[in-house]
Amino acid sequence: MRVAILQCDSVLDKFQPQFGDYPEMISGMFADSNASLLFDTFDCRLDKFPDDIDIYDFYITTGSKSSVYDDSDWIRQVITFIKKLNHHKKKFIGICFGHQLIAMACNGKVEKSNKGWGIGVAENHIFKKPSGVKETPVTINILASHQDQIIKLPEDTTVIAGNAFCPNFIVQWGNNFLSIQGHPEWNREYSRALINDRRALIPAGRIQSGLDSLQTKPDNTLFARWILDFVQHAQR
Repeated sequence: MRVAILQCDSVLDKFQPQFGDYPEMISGMFADSNASLLFDTFDCRLDKFPDDIDIYDFYITTGSKSSVYDDSDWIRQVITFIKKLNHHKKKFIGICFGHQLIAMACNGKVEKSNKGWGIGVAENHIFKKPSGVKETPVTINILASHQDQIIKLPEDTTVIAGNAFCPNFIVQWGNNFLSIQGHPEWNREYSRALINDRRALIPAGRIQSGLDSLQTKPDNTLFARWILDFVQHAQR
């Protein structure tokens, strides 16, 4: 399958030698899937988008330090592109910032949460399985790093998984869009590096609980399988 990565941010230069950039993290997420995937990356911040949307089997975003409600031309352009994908019933996977972009494109609502930062491994109860997905345990653990949350969902959405801190953690939008507030492409070492780097921004108690949560292994491979099952189901 051919995959278009919509890049909406870059890993800080000081972390790239150890962890790479976000597109590499996304492609690496599928390393254990045994799927044949070819990735092309488009930097949306530079107004780069696919000319032909039909040549890709699915689209996926990186996260971003930006907020989807920021007054930026490039963010508006990404939202317009997502609306185009939705109109043409293309398969799209939104990660963190992309999760929220879908909400903006589909008349949902995103705000900075009064609950503060969500960091570390988030344990989520699974309410329903996404279309086509075969494997559904009771919970799914995924790394997270966010202040913004989707607080209002439009019609034709299904909450797949969530928790008390972030009720709309995984959402299916109609038949072709699936999104997640967390980061299934990250590993725990990168999450730890970011948490420590943000000590000046996040209360000490939340920093410690986030670091403690990293003892739990995230279910990245499970979510990668979910993506592939969802995309292949939608193609039938």
